[in-house]
This record gives sequence, C-alpha cells and structure tokens, in this order.
Amino acid sequence: MSKPTIRFGIIGCGLMGREFASAAARWCHLTDVKARPEITAICDTNPELFAWYRENFPGIRQFTANYQELLANPEVDAVYCALPHVLHQQVYTDILQAGKHLFGEKPFGMDQNQNEAIMAEIARHPDLMVRCSSELPFYPGVQRIINALRREDFGKIIEVETGLLHSSDLNPEKPINWKRMVDINGEYGCLGDLGMHVLHVPLRLGWKPASVYAQLSNLMPERPDGKGGQTLCETWDNATMHCWVENNGSAFPMTCKTWRIAPGETNSWYLKVLGTKRSYMFSTKNPRQLMRMLYTAGGPQEWQIEDLGYESLFPTISGSIFEFGFTDAIQQMWAAYLDELGGGEAHGFSCARPEEAYWHHCILTAALKSHAENQVVQVTYVDQGAAYEAV
Repeated sequence: MSKPTIRFGIIGCGLMGREFASAAARWCHLTDVKARPEITAICDTNPELFAWYRENFPGIRQFTANYQELLANPEVDAVYCALPHVLHQQVYTDILQAGKHLFGEKPFGMDQNQNEAIMAEIARHPDLMVRCSSELPFYPGVQRIINALRREDFGKIIEVETGLLHSSDLNPEKPINWKRMVDINGEYGCLGDLGMHVLHVPLRLGWKPASVYAQLSNLMPERPDGKGGQTLCETWDNATMHCWVENNGSAFPMTCKTWRIAPGETNSWYLKVLGTKRSYMFSTKNPRQLMRMLYTAGGPQEWQIEDLGYESLFPTISGSIFEFGFTDAIQQMWAAYLDELGGGEAHGFSCARPEEAYWHHCILTAALKSHAENQVVQVTYVDQGAAYEAV
C-alpha cells in the first residue's frame, strides 16, 4: 500500500530550507513513516538561492519571491517556514489562514505578544498540523534518557542541566548578522534562537519551571558591519537560566544554558539528569556515548558508559553499528512530523508542539525580567485551552 504524499512549499530557502530538502530527497532511507514529502514550491526574496534547488529538485514547479503566491498554490499542502523571527507572526498566521499545515522555525514569534497572536490563529484552525523545529532531541542518546525517565525509577530528581553551546560568535571579526539586531531578532537574543532546543525535552517531560533567575551576557558589544566599520550588537550572546521546577510532588533545580560564545564548543547539546537512584548524561559532543549511574543503597557510585549505535526513533536502512549525526536528527524530526500528518503518533515523540513553544516564551519573558531586575521571577503560564475556547 502506497504512503500518502504531502506536498510542501518552503518559505526561506537558506541553510535550514536546504536541510529539509536534503532530508526529503533521501526519504527512502527511512523504513517506517506513514507519509512522504514532495517539495513542489519554494519562495525566497534572494533568487540566487533557487539555483541549488533547480539543480537537485526537478519536481519543483513554482519559484517565487512572493510568499502569498506560494500560499495560493493548490499544489501545496504544507509549508516549512524558515524566516527571521520578526516575520513569524505575519507569515505564520498567513500560512494558517491559507489552510496549509505549518512546520515553523523557533521561536514562533519575536516575543510573547507575537507568539500569543500565532497561538490564537492556531486555535482557529484545529484541522491543521502545526509543529516547531527542534531536531537535537532526536539523537538516540536523548531518546534513551527520555524513555528511561518515563519507565524507570530515578528516585528523587536532584538536579537537571541542559544546554546548547556554540562557539560561532567567539571570533570578534565575524560580521554582525540579524540575530544581533533587536528589530529583527527581538530582545531575547540567544534565548530566542536556542531556547526551544534546550527546553523541548524538559517541557515534554512536564518540567515547567515555576521560577527563573537569569544571567544574560553581551560579550561582544560591537562587531564589524561588513562595510569597513563597526556597529553595535544589541542582543544577548549568552544566557544561563537557573530554574526551579515543581512536578508531581517533587521539586528540583534546573539549569538551562543557551550560549553563542562557548570556547571549544562547535554545536554541543547536552542533558544531565541526576537522581538518587539513577542518573544519565548525554552530549552531542560525544554522540555515541551514553553515561548512566544505577545506584543502590550502600552500593558503588560508578558511571557506566555505553557505546551507542544507530538506534533511531524511526527505523532506517543504516546498520546498527554505524554512527548517528546531525543530518540524521534533521530527518528523524521531519519523519515525526510527516508521521503525524499521515495519521501516526510519531513513534511516541512528536516534534515540539505549539503549546511548548508558548510555554518557552513564558520562560524567556520571565528570564528577561529576571535579568533586568536581578532577582528571581515567577513564570506565568496562561491556560491555552481556555484561550482557545475564547477565540
């Protein structure tokens, strides 16, 4: 029985647009997904980006600089939108109003007000599938920790640490980009760009912070403007959020780092969960290694290291002895989205949901307030179900 084909349009044909196209081109790598993607239309204001798509995807039939033309195309069922944060509210709501399923880049709005406008539009279209990009939790090591937390007795959670560390902005000669501009990125800075990656797993596990104390740093206040001069960097380079989590009668601290200046870290995502009976650690810096400690009263406290193979959420043609990488995580994320579109359950771990994107805005908004006031701030969450009913 043939799988249904979901016809996609891409709005924003840069790096992440190409990553999705590449994942779609090798869909035969996957062996158990309920639907398959076909890219039929692309949109970008820079026509020079079209050449790569023309060369590699002869099935694309629409190339346009006007995203409204793409949305009017009846051969587009769903849209992947990879645009700067300032455009999220307008374009995401237009996508939904056009009746297209949406897979959007984080953070789903430049600030909380914009996110709430997107959430209200999502509520008006319950028939449309909407998910947010967050690929790193699809690494096998992360999935192993998630499954352990769901099925095993960790005792009392002592502490959780999670983060995404870049070193890309360590070079002071790197020209400024839009992520350092408040009017395009928003005040969040690195929080908005990296926060969903860091909070996806905790929020999925029910670890919604009750309060946050944030320390934000603008380590490079100026950068080259690309025209021979210097210009101000207006947003945060690094953010550390010290959160307090209350869940199912237990409470514990959780530290979340979103750093763009972390010497020696090319792109390291990590998760560390310490419990009185079980503890786990994983980092994409060592993608094959899962660390765990199983402790019994009076027994030894020894970290065990397991060498992981290719144990993906969605099965593939790869042999189990091979190593999983970033492009695999991208494809696994897309497999989860397409599986849901095809009527499946994403093998038990869906892409980041709209409500999780909303919760992460609540946390980031509190973090900005915390830093400004240099104090612990309570995180306020509005019941989105009630908000939906009010629309």
